[in-house]
Amino acid sequence: MASVYDRHVDLPTFMEGVKKRNPGQDEFVQAVQEVAQDVFDFIEDKEEYHEAQILRRIAEPDRIVSFRVCWEDDNHCIRVQRGWRVQNNNAIGPYKGGIRFHPTVNESVLKFLAFEQTFKNSLTGLPMGGGKGGANFNPKGKSDSEVMRFCQSFMTELQRHIGPDTDVPAGDIGVGSREIGYMFGQYKRITNRWEGVLTGKGTEYGGSKMRPEATGYGAVYFMQNMLRHAGQDVEGKAAVISGSGNVATHAAEKILQLGGKVLTLSDSGGFIHDPDGIDQEKIDWVKRLKNERRGRISEYADHFTNASFHKGKRPWDVECDLALPCATQNELNEDEARALVANGCIAVAEGANMPTTLDGVKVFHDAQLMYGPGKAANAGGVAVSGLEMSQNAERISWNHDRLGQMLTELMEGIHEQCVEYGKQGDYVDYVRGANIAGFKKVADAMLAFGVM
Repeated sequence: MASVYDRHVDLPTFMEGVKKRNPGQDEFVQAVQEVAQDVFDFIEDKEEYHEAQILRRIAEPDRIVSFRVCWEDDNHCIRVQRGWRVQNNNAIGPYKGGIRFHPTVNESVLKFLAFEQTFKNSLTGLPMGGGKGGANFNPKGKSDSEVMRFCQSFMTELQRHIGPDTDVPAGDIGVGSREIGYMFGQYKRITNRWEGVLTGKGTEYGGSKMRPEATGYGAVYFMQNMLRHAGQDVEGKAAVISGSGNVATHAAEKILQLGGKVLTLSDSGGFIHDPDGIDQEKIDWVKRLKNERRGRISEYADHFTNASFHKGKRPWDVECDLALPCATQNELNEDEARALVANGCIAVAEGANMPTTLDGVKVFHDAQLMYGPGKAANAGGVAVSGLEMSQNAERISWNHDRLGQMLTELMEGIHEQCVEYGKQGDYVDYVRGANIAGFKKVADAMLAFGVM
């Protein structure tokens, strides 16, 4: 049997090695599998990548930092959580990727996110490597004071490992403007430096004017690019969206602006279906519900009586033209993918990271449905984060219109790369295109550095 250290191994042998080195880390193995199955074909006749074991090296993080986070709750009880920072690859720039606070956070989840981030950041064309971090802390139900104390404790340790030219975290699930503010304030207090070490900051202290909208808007821009490439448009089409946070609500907003109709939003408790369409007034209501009251999406059906709430379910069996999964990983499985295809869905753009299972992706591919994977479709968020880094370094601030135009152009550029490497006759395999385009830039940089 071939060794995993042989220059030329097949995909099953490579993946066997990944599984052995990462036991029980299903999410990470899934992410590597999704990239490797396309990259193996691309590098088959490229000896330099085999000789340097490039894919093997990318699938091994540069480092993983794990640390204890102690904090005191409002009842004066000492609580202990675990924090991580996964620095996957910095071949093309400082590590860049979000921080996630959620009970499901573990090393496998963060390794998959950091691995995906490496290729996503590469696709933007900006000089950013891939990283991800977080903690198994649940901000839901916590007071502002409890969240502040946790964030300060988390940053007290994290600040040792980050910096504007080393690693620049951002927000993610459970980490919004409140959490970023608490963490940035603690970093500034400890280091006595004001520098762009976090993105997603408030506009009052160095944040980008376009950052809150960027991921959701970018996913819709990618959807629009896919449709236009096929001679179609968002206008007049019905969309189902999962999630009800920042990404989902801004994706819904942009669908509306482009003339589409939004039918669903969701959270971990279930989804709402509004056959009348979720207009801007309703989107603004959801934003207040989630950002100010921190309520549940089920309340939508109580407030807007023509809508229905479907407890414990996901929106993928609702008839639609377009689907945007914007909640979390593996929220769209094989059966749900089949339901979307059967109900006439023609395009999917992922606002979340790896929301579709590998079996679900195969369904979309076999049906030749337009499918924009997260590393391409939701790269708008990190792209604008990269622009925020540039603004902080130069001590300048760009206006909303300029940033909006730059985001539009960045998403067009990502789409063009996916078409270049993914076009197969009349069909564009956007997964293959994103994987190969993202891999090639990182791989070529690693070759330039030698073995390290």
